[in-house]
Amino acid sequence: MAHIIIHVDLDCFYASVEKRDNPAYEGKPLVVGADPKGGAGRGVVLTASYEARKFGIRSGMPISRAYRACPAAIYVRPDFPRYIEASRRVMAILKPVSPGFQPGGLDEAYIDVTGQCPTFDAAGNLAVAIKKQVREAVGITCSVGIGPTKSLAKIATDIHKPDGITTITPETIEQVTGRLDIDAIPGIGKKTRQYYVDKGLQTVGDLYRKPLPDLVFLLGNRAAKWLYDTVHGIERSVVHERRGRKSISKERTFSEDISDYETITTKLHGLNARLHDAIREKGIFYKTVTLKIRFEGFETFMRSMSAARAMQDEAHAFAMVSAMLGPFKQNNKKVRLVGIKLSNLEGKSSSRQRTITDFLTA
Repeated sequence: MAHIIIHVDLDCFYASVEKRDNPAYEGKPLVVGADPKGGAGRGVVLTASYEARKFGIRSGMPISRAYRACPAAIYVRPDFPRYIEASRRVMAILKPVSPGFQPGGLDEAYIDVTGQCPTFDAAGNLAVAIKKQVREAVGITCSVGIGPTKSLAKIATDIHKPDGITTITPETIEQVTGRLDIDAIPGIGKKTRQYYVDKGLQTVGDLYRKPLPDLVFLLGNRAAKWLYDTVHGIERSVVHERRGRKSISKERTFSEDISDYETITTKLHGLNARLHDAIREKGIFYKTVTLKIRFEGFETFMRSMSAARAMQDEAHAFAMVSAMLGPFKQNNKKVRLVGIKLSNLEGKSSSRQRTITDFLTA
């Protein structure tokens, strides 16, 4: 029997929280990120509303370029405590739906509802209930994808954004995904997309219709097997909260090597916030904070600091990261990647499981 996986993605999450808290922003291009004027145009876009995206503004874009594209947009600095609180409230709705729950950061999560929903239609009804609950309880919208695997559910989520629901069943994979560009597959970016296009693989349908031996000839065994399994709904990755870890980490590779330490600090602030959202949700404590920084030329350094006792202190952790980052600011090389790792983990939490009825009767 096929699994039934729900993927929930909060629409333009940071921007949605800003619009919720300031209705005057509704319907206007809104950019969350660095100050395009006060910071002399340095820094990046963290997220942009759908109205701003019409001007070509995207996450990770230099804020100066975004301002040139749309100087009339509303530019606001990020408020991570508000975003974290909104995320907590959403996850409190999603987690009790099924023991098979896996957050993917502040703004998305996977739920394996195979045991709760006998059919994909039933999962669609649950998705409607989840969207209603999130909208009424948190005041923002989400898009939902339903599929037989995590990858297909995530692909489905992006098809009818924002505020949509899309279902892919084992029987409708080619019908629903066939015309999508190959970069709809999670893990395929601009550079790898061009590599596949050069091989004659421009759409998901091109992949779906290729026999595995042909893909192996074109791409090699490893890439061919991964892509073939992904587009045919053959996936062994299960939905679960990761337990028993020795560490938890997040990192970000910049689209271009940068020397702007305000942008680097902003990115580290966001990574730290996402890590702490995850550990608070799981009831995890840590003693050691590690900063990872990679410069142009792939020269990589890691620095660690430890607390006397296990903690869950977001501000303290960021102060440690900032202290470790300080000496690197004297380096004239541009930065390619930054990351934060929390280790020497202790503890875990459990929470009461509610039934699907709690949502369908809400």
